[in-house]
Amino acid sequence: MSNRKIVIDPITRIEGHLRIEVEVNEENVVTEAWASGQLFRGIEIILKGRDPRDVGLIAQRICGVCTNVHYRASISSVEDAYGIIIPQNAEIIRNLVTLALFVQDHIIHYYHLHSLDFVDITSALEADCSKAVKMAQQYHENPYRNSEGHLESVKEKLSSFVKAGRLGLFANGYWGHDTYRLTPEENLVHMNHYLEALRIQHDISKAIAIFAGKTPHPQNLVVGGVTSVVDMLNPQRLNDFMFLIKETRDFLERAYIPDMKMIVKAYGASIKEGEGRGNGNFLCCGGYRFGSKEQLFEGGVITGHNFDQIEPFDSSKITEEVSRAWYENDDPTSPYDQETIPFYTDLNEDGTLKSEGKYSWIKAPRYEGKVMEVGPVARMIVGVVKNSKVIKPYMDRFMHETGMKLIDFSTSIGRNAARAVEAQICCDYLFDFMSDLIENIKYYDEETWTKYVFEELSTTAKGAGIFEVPRGVLSHFIRIKEAKVANYQVVAPTTWNASPKDGLGQRGLYEEALIGVKIVDPSRPLEVLRVIHSFDPCLACAVHVIDLKGRELAQYKISTV
Repeated sequence: MSNRKIVIDPITRIEGHLRIEVEVNEENVVTEAWASGQLFRGIEIILKGRDPRDVGLIAQRICGVCTNVHYRASISSVEDAYGIIIPQNAEIIRNLVTLALFVQDHIIHYYHLHSLDFVDITSALEADCSKAVKMAQQYHENPYRNSEGHLESVKEKLSSFVKAGRLGLFANGYWGHDTYRLTPEENLVHMNHYLEALRIQHDISKAIAIFAGKTPHPQNLVVGGVTSVVDMLNPQRLNDFMFLIKETRDFLERAYIPDMKMIVKAYGASIKEGEGRGNGNFLCCGGYRFGSKEQLFEGGVITGHNFDQIEPFDSSKITEEVSRAWYENDDPTSPYDQETIPFYTDLNEDGTLKSEGKYSWIKAPRYEGKVMEVGPVARMIVGVVKNSKVIKPYMDRFMHETGMKLIDFSTSIGRNAARAVEAQICCDYLFDFMSDLIENIKYYDEETWTKYVFEELSTTAKGAGIFEVPRGVLSHFIRIKEAKVANYQVVAPTTWNASPKDGLGQRGLYEEALIGVKIVDPSRPLEVLRVIHSFDPCLACAVHVIDLKGRELAQYKISTV
């Protein structure tokens, strides 16, 4: 029996349009994979010829979720080009907003975009609520909203959805799939927290908006600093921010972390089998300083799961190439010199991707020619290897309580565990960043902007804004000529992880992580979704489409049956 293909298009519960094709053998084990971004991102073209001071407001429109981080990286690239050093208060306020976004993003990703790959909603309807109360206490002494009466109301709400045929987002799950592992009671507790997380993520948005002005698409950043002066000097606004973060931390400690321990226990066999494991190359740029010397994330590069050796991160070693992507000029190039010239070569006659040639709108970033994984798992592993005073205690505690080893985080379940631990770290250390801000204000340091005269700056310059953001390393590269943007390139985290194969035939991370995965039911490939969703894909960041004249470019018909 020859190999056959399974096509999932689009992959749902992510940002953007992603197509996955896998080739399976007679035992339904994946032997080859193709990940294809299905829309073109034209932001780099749109930014050419613009005033550098305006690029942030445009670049943040790359995505409707990752707005703040693109805004910040874009503004920072201009500041780097012109050598503008922003005041410490501006840096802290930027960090408060970004790290709050980390927490919000991780909660939304797990509960609302990924948890249903592990949680069977229909099974929750069979739960015994009194047993569910006791079960939850195995993972935390005081579980979040865990009374029997409350769980009964959650069960009733889910039941009413089913009876009325109003499952909505829940309608297309692979309910009853043979690979679900949670008990009815565990499923009910998870669905309880799914619903609670809707409120929590809304509250974090309110916290972010205190300093960002609004969310999404904040308005508080300018070249040289921030505009959040009034909010910074208002004790009530500072208190409001911290109150919302405290409420969020309570949810993390009593719901998110315990739920992740539950998932690790239930899906332990998947972890030990290495399901979703990539090539073991991890990349971090580090950052987010607080206090006098401390840093939240460590920078470093690990290759081949060699946790005994780590190299420093060097942005000059980043290249992009497009030999398998729908662009011209195939040679590996520095992002400063990379062009964005579309060159679409179509699909095969049967609608499948071309096994050879170009098949994605996503470019292929490489570090010293290597495929790298970025994101929470990279940050947590690098932090442990570098003996980070911030990260290692949290990771050690989680590993002690779950029995996980460091290598276990390089799996689909492990990525989720790393993301939960990171959310807890970011939430806890927001208080340290706020303490630094209050200390500055206490001693009359109220500076939030570095004054500069644009006309006196060099008319030719280049710079980069490189940050750790929720999904991994984000880089914005800008070249300025005659005081206008001459070239602009964005290397987003999803570009790293979702890249196609390159000229050497190296698979992208999504593709590599799918190799060896066994699919129990090819008509319901839940295993593929688990692997891909574990990366928290944001295809909007990797690809984007726009037509300035408002013309229809294409029609897409997506079957929901």
